[in-house]
Amino acid sequence: MLKKLAIIFVAVFGVLLAVPTFVPGASSYFPKWIKPVPLGLDLKGGAQLLLEVDTDTMFHDKANQLYDDVRSALIDRNKGVIRFSDLRNNNGVVSFKVRESDDVSAAKGRLKSVLGNTVDMESSGDTIKLSYSDKQKEEMVQDALARSIEIVRRRIDALGTKEPSIQSQGGKYILVQLPGVDNPEHIKDLIGQTAKMTFHLVNENVSPEQIASGRAPSGTDFLPYMDMPDQIVPVYSRIEVSGESLKDSQADFDQNNMPVVTTVFDATGARKFAKLTTEHVNERFAIVLDGKVLSAPNIREPIPGGRGQISGGFTLQGAKDLAVLLRSGALPAPLTVIEERTVGAGLGADTIASGTTGAVVGLLFIMLFMLMVYRSFGVIADVVLVVNLAMIVGMSALFGATMTLPGIAGIVLTLGMAVDANILPFERIRDEIRAGVPTLRAVDVGFHRSNKAVLDGELTNLICALILFQFGAGPIRGFAVTLSIGVLTTLFTCMLLSKVIIDWYMGGKNKKVGYVKTK
Repeated sequence: MLKKLAIIFVAVFGVLLAVPTFVPGASSYFPKWIKPVPLGLDLKGGAQLLLEVDTDTMFHDKANQLYDDVRSALIDRNKGVIRFSDLRNNNGVVSFKVRESDDVSAAKGRLKSVLGNTVDMESSGDTIKLSYSDKQKEEMVQDALARSIEIVRRRIDALGTKEPSIQSQGGKYILVQLPGVDNPEHIKDLIGQTAKMTFHLVNENVSPEQIASGRAPSGTDFLPYMDMPDQIVPVYSRIEVSGESLKDSQADFDQNNMPVVTTVFDATGARKFAKLTTEHVNERFAIVLDGKVLSAPNIREPIPGGRGQISGGFTLQGAKDLAVLLRSGALPAPLTVIEERTVGAGLGADTIASGTTGAVVGLLFIMLFMLMVYRSFGVIADVVLVVNLAMIVGMSALFGATMTLPGIAGIVLTLGMAVDANILPFERIRDEIRAGVPTLRAVDVGFHRSNKAVLDGELTNLICALILFQFGAGPIRGFAVTLSIGVLTTLFTCMLLSKVIIDWYMGGKNKKVGYVKTK
């Protein structure tokens, strides 16, 4: 008895989960965690962006970083300087010559301790070459893709965009779907920025004539202002504080009620920032974002504690956007929008209407067939079918699955398979009754002997759905999600709920089953 009550309770709970989806405005009568199933891009309308991770730029930056690491390791004064020459970066391969042959082993050991197993190292005589292998590059791409997806998600979530779908596609691509977003331009600008912030000292010894000539002294870069690209700031190439040390950033207002961005560094960044502002009072330092100078203020006094303020004539929205960029972190590689698609809300509404009509018509035909063929048991099968539909929608809403047009197709397919799961025990019951078995016994035997076939069939469908989810993308995944949920609800409703309702209908008596014609 307790088992039957538990089955009824689960079925009622599943149906209640679907009420907010089918009854607009009913959400206010339910707990907050019971919500309508969210609609996907093809049903609600919105924007879709396909982004490509710029791996060429990433590998170029990695090679430059490797060049700097090798140089720093060789001239480490604490461990002793290793004399070298002809240090160069040639298409991602960093090479140099050790001047003293006795230092080759020491150079290799020092580089090994600094770089570990992150690079391949080769030596020929006094020449040492370092590069990234194909396997290491593939790992870099996968790591950059995973980090980019997470950073894009944080940036979009910070904007308050509801129910975004962000997933990898095809190795180095990211598919971003934004239901309900009509104008994706602002989001494109936000997620497309690398947001790599660094702090540099300004080289005050560079003359205007040198800037005009465009020939920067060694160790100095000529960078333009972000808002005034015609004005150039000569900054030292050395990074004093990296944006990787940034712990938090928020939009705020200064004493003059002008929008600014406040920054908070971690312990390492705070120590470097305090050292920078203490040793260079009355000098300028440049705040550089993606190769452009945000501002180049004068250091008036030491700034301990790791808290700073960035001002630059921001609008309030500009300050908020920059705070989001800095707070979410720098992208490991630039992202390029290679495809953009916008679906109007009207088209989405037409899709919902068409999909709903198709699902309802299919459901009605299935219910009519079951009623005509199996009579009273057909009525029970129809009730179970409706409960199954409600549970699919309700469980999708509970798990936060987004309903798409392929998802509706998955529901319709599931209902068709659910009919098959009902037909198997019904036909088995018919065979048992024809063999002279009493009705009550025939029902028990029919469900018991057909359950294995139903379970095998549904588990096969579940395996296929899981494979589609694992290796598919976009609409394929939406189809796989609803199909997976449908398989589980079908097993519950057809193997358990249907038996409970039939037992209740039979009432412990050997009633005549209308669809069975005995000889």
